Amino acid sequence: MSLTRLTFLRSFWKLENIKLVRRYSSHDSINLSDPAIQTYLKQLVVEHDKLHTKPRKTNEETKRLHEIKPIVNVLEQRISLFDSIDSLKELNKREGKDEEIKKMIKEEAQIYLSRLKEVDSDLQAILLEPNLTQGGVLIEVTAGAGGQESMLFAKELFNLYHEYSKYKNWEVDIASIEKSDIGGIRKGSLLVQGLGAPELMRMEAGVHRVQRIPVTEKGGRIHTSTVSVAVLPLATEIELEIPDKDLSIETKRASGAGGQHVNTTDSAVRITHLPTGTVVECQEGRSQIKNKQIALQKLRTLLLQKQEEEQTSKINSERKSQIGSSNRNEKIRTYNYPQDRVTEHREGGSTTHSLKTFMEGGEQLEELQESLLRHQRYQTIMADINEFIARYKAETTGKN
Repeated sequence: MSLTRLTFLRSFWKLENIKLVRRYSSHDSINLSDPAIQTYLKQLVVEHDKLHTKPRKTNEETKRLHEIKPIVNVLEQRISLFDSIDSLKELNKREGKDEEIKKMIKEEAQIYLSRLKEVDSDLQAILLEPNLTQGGVLIEVTAGAGGQESMLFAKELFNLYHEYSKYKNWEVDIASIEKSDIGGIRKGSLLVQGLGAPELMRMEAGVHRVQRIPVTEKGGRIHTSTVSVAVLPLATEIELEIPDKDLSIETKRASGAGGQHVNTTDSAVRITHLPTGTVVECQEGRSQIKNKQIALQKLRTLLLQKQEEEQTSKINSERKSQIGSSNRNEKIRTYNYPQDRVTEHREGGSTTHSLKTFMEGGEQLEELQESLLRHQRYQTIMADINEFIARYKAETTGKN
């Protein structure tokens, strides 16, 4: 470790009366000048150096090194800039009253300070950047309170997620749709896989409330209805192997609209898991093989969820925490058509106008999800910093 770096780090361990980090503003920016946060960041540098020089690392240590390396890289730029600014201060003292040189020093200092702002902005972005992974989810959209109007909006929400998946270049398959009498859906499920799908789509789990004048009523009265969304991580064949003897697989002709091809091909697949009685169906695709793959993927996901719930004695815990009871007063987001707005009620959310554009499943939904994830990331970092400072204070007090 260089002398400059060592001196810079040493200054952080001389801090006195370090206070636990307070909750910051709604903009979720991290106060990099706060002594507690500086101490935390410098500890990351120390941790990085120890892991980097360790000859043999566990998988967890390698993962941790990869996680903090981008932060440390920016911190090192910060260290270098502060060192350059200090050097200019010393040079300014030595040169006395030479106005020309002092002017040059001032101009160079401004360059360093400008660069420091850029580096701090980069550091903020890296600290709050959501960790997106490659994976998949099962999205279940279920009509709640509001009768036919709820079913109509369930279809719109289902289509929103389907279009959004294509916008994100994710792989998306329709697993099932239970249609209503007037064109809505009672329940529909999608399999979505791609980079960021698990994290971004998890932001959609919960009760969605819609306020608008129903197409099924006359008189202009605004109606409120709800749609529930559950988002479950996809189970793989490796995570849950199902013996063939435990499955009953039936094929039949797909029902509903679809043209001549649907009516003449046994493409619909119905799979029953005999030990649990769990039944899944898929008839949305024209290929029986593809429908079988989708049905098996959904079955594995549902069985793994049930298995995990039984192990933790929390029956339907994930679904219940996400869906609630589908009452009108339980909501994560409101879609108000008369006022042309979408309001996200969770911390980190905001109100978005141009509801029609939002429902097309593009940039507006992406920005909202990323904002929610950044807020969650901010809360996690603040919790980590508070925990670290509390531990640091306890250890310092013990030594004294």
